[in-house]
Amino acid sequence: MEEQQDYCLRGVSEDGSVKLWLAKTTNLCEEGRKRHDAWSVAAAALGRLLTAGVFFGLNLKGEGDSVTLRINGDGPLGSLAVVAEPDGAVRGFVANPQVDIARRADGKLDVGGAVGRGTLTVIKDMGFGEPYSGTVDLVTGEIGDDITQYYLESEQTPAAVGLGVRIAPGGCVDAAGGFLLQVLPHADEMVIKQLELNISNLLPVSQMVADGLTLEEMANEVMLGVPWRELERRPLVYRCSCSRERLRGALLSLGYKQLKELWQEKAEADEPTELVCRFCGEKYYFSPAELKEMVDELDRERFQRFAASLQNQITNEIQKNENDSPED
Repeated sequence: MEEQQDYCLRGVSEDGSVKLWLAKTTNLCEEGRKRHDAWSVAAAALGRLLTAGVFFGLNLKGEGDSVTLRINGDGPLGSLAVVAEPDGAVRGFVANPQVDIARRADGKLDVGGAVGRGTLTVIKDMGFGEPYSGTVDLVTGEIGDDITQYYLESEQTPAAVGLGVRIAPGGCVDAAGGFLLQVLPHADEMVIKQLELNISNLLPVSQMVADGLTLEEMANEVMLGVPWRELERRPLVYRCSCSRERLRGALLSLGYKQLKELWQEKAEADEPTELVCRFCGEKYYFSPAELKEMVDELDRERFQRFAASLQNQITNEIQKNENDSPED
């Protein structure tokens, strides 16, 4: 089953000093590529960020928690964003998915050049209070290095991150995955040196996935010489939370004046309004009649607010007059 479905394995060294996450993400990366019709370098960049999002999402605790990874670069891809949840669901977008740039001198896709210079921001929403946010400058734009830098700067946790997305000649994602290794302060120096040696000799993650290695076999390569045990294995999926009701709310958020202008424009043209979800590409249509209902809804709310404000003014005036009246 593992070969067909995307999974993330979570493990820990026997002495508890090293945490490990390792994921196969071929299917969800291909789903993201298809939904955005992304060309090779954009598909690789989005796939890497989706895979990184998996690790952040699975570190959340609450059912309604979410984490957003946002890259704002000055390269041709523009911005990228991924939202991940604790049940293994992720979704994402790239602002300019149809980008084609020259490959690097070694023949590999130039993700760093396509992303450019900029920042990586991680926003954790725990469902209460203000979301936690941390921002770091991009190191290389290759995303794996940038995630490593985020852990070091914002969470003061030494980490090693490997992310890989292999694009087939036809343009689809045929292998993708990644690993996250976190070393805790009490880790033995010899364990750290062994892990550094392992990572320096490690095959690219996408190659290991393409070669058919299981998650356990890939983890054995990363943790070679360091006893470890598996804690859990979680299925992964590309899933969007958009809905018609959410998009209706987006229209209402335009406000009375702008929504009324949109309704008048669409009513005159006798055509529906099309809204497209940025994360999944799903299209939602709202007829002129539905827009009119929303305009009327906002109009009623405007009247209710006006009536309430007027009532408050009258009440305040009465109280003021009573206070100003001479006592009997």
